[in-house]
Amino acid sequence: MEPLAWEAILTAGTFFMLGAASPGPSLMVVLRNTMIGGRRQGVACAVGHGIGFGLYAGSAVFGLIVLLEQAPDVFLLLQIIGVALLVWYGWKMWTSTIDAESSDNDHANIRHRQGFTEGFAIAFFNPKIALFLVAVLAQVLEPGMGLNTKLAIGGLGMFIDTTWYLIVAIALTGTRAVELLRKHGQIVYKATATTLWLFATSVTYSLV
Repeated sequence: MEPLAWEAILTAGTFFMLGAASPGPSLMVVLRNTMIGGRRQGVACAVGHGIGFGLYAGSAVFGLIVLLEQAPDVFLLLQIIGVALLVWYGWKMWTSTIDAESSDNDHANIRHRQGFTEGFAIAFFNPKIALFLVAVLAQVLEPGMGLNTKLAIGGLGMFIDTTWYLIVAIALTGTRAVELLRKHGQIVYKATATTLWLFATSVTYSLV
């Protein structure tokens, strides 16, 4: 068994933490789901985002750079899907209203699935995450690096991302912050929509 390249793992982990803590569309989506669905929906969203990020991290480690070099059309399609998703989420949030929470378990399960799906999609179809990972991992990956090191880097990315957004979702629950968000929900929704649309515009501009 080849030894782990700890320097590469720690360097990648540092960048993962900085990336997760940076405000952006992902944070807004987790906040929104926590606000409208409480802790369980926020946690579901955080887990979904972590899995989406983890799949990207694994893809980057095991071949995303090759994909970008050998199949640029595929990556361009991914970017277009990402832009469309951001625009759609923005419209959904702009037109959203805060409804009273239902105690019906079926409705609760639907909300939790929605939280997971939104968290996963905003990570998996976010081309800037791919670019971020390529930029970071291109600096730490080396030819001949062992399989265990690659798995450790991909798994660490998923763990850090999931943990950060779990902290965000759980820390807000049961505090006045959630009630303030509910009270000013329309402002939060419109701010979120604007953030997503600006993000989509920046991605589109980079494609031109």
